[in-house]
Amino acid sequence: MEGTTEAVRGAGPMGNGAKPLSGSPLERIARLKDVISRGGDEAQKLRRLPNETVDALVDEGIFRFAMPTELGGENASACETVEILEAISAIDASVGWNVMLGSEINAMAAGGMDPALAREVYLDNPRVIMCGGGGPGSMPSRAEAQPDGSFKVWGEATFISGVYNAEWCFMAAPVVPAGQGFTGSPLDARMWFLHKSQYEILDVWDMAGLRGSGSNTVRADGAVVPAKFAEVQLVTVPPYYDNPVFRIPIPLRLSYNKVAVALGVARGALDAFVEIANNKVPFLSGSKLTERPIAQHRMGEAEGKFRAARAYVLDAMNEVEEELRKGAEAPGAWTTQNARLACTHGAQACMEVVDLLHNTAGTSGMQMKSPLERKLRDAHGCATHRWVAHPLFTDLGKILLGHEAGPEFAGTGGPGLGAKK
Repeated sequence: MEGTTEAVRGAGPMGNGAKPLSGSPLERIARLKDVISRGGDEAQKLRRLPNETVDALVDEGIFRFAMPTELGGENASACETVEILEAISAIDASVGWNVMLGSEINAMAAGGMDPALAREVYLDNPRVIMCGGGGPGSMPSRAEAQPDGSFKVWGEATFISGVYNAEWCFMAAPVVPAGQGFTGSPLDARMWFLHKSQYEILDVWDMAGLRGSGSNTVRADGAVVPAKFAEVQLVTVPPYYDNPVFRIPIPLRLSYNKVAVALGVARGALDAFVEIANNKVPFLSGSKLTERPIAQHRMGEAEGKFRAARAYVLDAMNEVEEELRKGAEAPGAWTTQNARLACTHGAQACMEVVDLLHNTAGTSGMQMKSPLERKLRDAHGCATHRWVAHPLFTDLGKILLGHEAGPEFAGTGGPGLGAKK
């Protein structure tokens, strides 16, 4: 990875039983290419990652690169994170999505957890992976305080990607008096740190795009959150660590992680199209697809659109980090809006790139064995995610036309979503 810092080469404490890492995250991903590819293929059948793929990724520290070095991570910047997730997702998007979510929640939780407790959680178990967030379920969520300082949690959370990989899950629920239902705003809820022994996984994920992400529903029925974990949140402000990433508000952090996978899907599609074009002889044609002007034209168009989208994302996120490195408590309004626009545009542009290439490949791209077929589904899966989806253009366009920015875009951090001050 060009520009990779020494901090992303693994010098921090690794915890009990973790082996030293060799090379940068990108170098380790390159060595795992065949493992990632095979795991992605198997994940299409299982609808989640196979255990052996998860184990191989854990062995190489792939779920920990964004964590602080003090906790066995590699302290990646936002731009480095984009490049790492892009590299995995270019091989397989379902694997990339699992790594995106697991590394994202691992790092966010580390940033929101008292350092002494974090050392216990992460260093005593260097293979730990977390999940959480998601959407509301059919069962309304609530949490009730207990006399011993613990809490009990009831509820459901949908779209919990990578849940089968995880030991801990964050679930949103408001604190309510015993026996009282919740009627307030979803933003009044806070996150609860649940061990896998405290919740049930409902196997309901059966989607086409990002099929192997294992994004199932989690249900808690009186799950106990011990007192020592009752204050654990996804973000704490001010942060415990110097890396500017820990001052990036949750909505933006969720955005640049998601567009990173979309960029990887588009990059993989471009590479796959080159291979198809150099081997396919279209019906009733005397030459390969690579010789046809339409293929040449669309390859140039797609590559240009991809490079422009990628450059905008990296440039916008670099501006965010530069502002934070200069001492800002959080990104300002313009910087936030620019970065959110870059991430939204990037996900939509990547979908368009894959659509274009899939169409140009003809029936070869439609075959289930074609890499373009899976990448078409995955590109659309990425582009529909709430934090990079097309309706955000309306929110951002209103601001550009002079309307007042809502909390999510005003440079104030946006919805709490588990942030603690």
